[in-house]
Amino acid sequence: MSKLAAAAFAALSMAGVAAAQDAVIHAGHVLAVPGEGYLSEQTIRVEDGRIVSITPGYTAYKKYPVIDLKAAYVLPGLIDSHVHITNEFSPTGRIRDFENSDVDAAFDGAAFALTTLMAGFTAVQDVGGPNDAVFGLRDAIARGAVPGPRLRASGSAVSITGGHGDINGYSSRVMAAMTGSSICNGADDCRRAVRQQIKEGADVIKITATGGVLSNTAAGLEQQFSDEELAAIVEAAHAMGRQVTAHAHGKSGVDAALRAGVDSIEHGSYVDAESIALFREHGATLVPTVLAGATVGTWVNEPWLPAPSRAKAAIVAPLLLDMLRRAREGGVNIAFGTDTGVSRHGDNAKEFALMVEAGFSPEEAIRAATVVAAEHIEMSKDIGTLEAGKYADLIAVTKDPLKNIRELESVDFVMKGGEIYKELK
Repeated sequence: MSKLAAAAFAALSMAGVAAAQDAVIHAGHVLAVPGEGYLSEQTIRVEDGRIVSITPGYTAYKKYPVIDLKAAYVLPGLIDSHVHITNEFSPTGRIRDFENSDVDAAFDGAAFALTTLMAGFTAVQDVGGPNDAVFGLRDAIARGAVPGPRLRASGSAVSITGGHGDINGYSSRVMAAMTGSSICNGADDCRRAVRQQIKEGADVIKITATGGVLSNTAAGLEQQFSDEELAAIVEAAHAMGRQVTAHAHGKSGVDAALRAGVDSIEHGSYVDAESIALFREHGATLVPTVLAGATVGTWVNEPWLPAPSRAKAAIVAPLLLDMLRRAREGGVNIAFGTDTGVSRHGDNAKEFALMVEAGFSPEEAIRAATVVAAEHIEMSKDIGTLEAGKYADLIAVTKDPLKNIRELESVDFVMKGGEIYKELK
């Protein structure tokens, strides 16, 4: 076990986590369905990890312990639609790729998962990590062996040779050894790569439709897959019941991916009016990751970041906030996502203030991280709102986040599936 993972599990034991229990919660203010305002003075009854009822007033049940959140603001557990749970970017990251195994990545991911859960994010979608590490972690969380948020995962991104998502910037021998089966060229080979990812356990297919900021190559930020390759990927994924989400910065790649029928776009830095129309025409979702842009914008003069990445970071970082503003005004469906792993795990909620800066009301931003994100990651039957029949995934803060969205940067209470991970002090 890595030092990171050991420290995290020690922190968990000190946090006084209780086993899942039947209970009633007396909640002073409940944002049960973000977008519909608060309910006041409610009793939330929890049995077998799910919500049985939410009723007005404070009702006591003889056989249930009472969790007193009368002075708190209770919300559904938050959802981050774009994380990299097994990694965190750092000056030593390029060397660590050679030193660590997938087992190391899984243990580090377990630690990051706990950090994420304690920050109030009870579900996440991982869109780019080692297959064995991230799928193993997903399954361990699901069976209760490891504490963490509910996890939907793509595993390795499907990418072209030399593209964002492939291994770049090392010696040819190293790159040959580290190139995975998700790298493809031509429509038929890309169908193969999609099917291979599904075979290995992918819940969703992540592709890199354009160049990326942090890939160590001066290959630009525009379209990388051909139109034929994009169509083949979407066809193969949808035929096997998987959505496709596309990393895409440049307009040419964003628009080509949308025309091919991808379900969502990650980043979307150069989205314009034509792109917005395509989003609406195809019913696609945008995951904006403004926090990632803000983070890489602080690295443009860091010598440890490869020169091609520094140059791209300087271009992309200033674009995302204005892009998000235009996308919101244009009626694009927007799901909360941060690209955490670029930024630090546990800081996910810093995206909220950036969304508000881009024109979202606090409640709209919270809705993007609950209702919309749950629909986006195909879990809305079980999470995203506080309603009878859904999992008892909820958080609480002591001050009103609709008055100050930054209250969500330090949550005071976390419950997932009826299990308390952070208690109100």
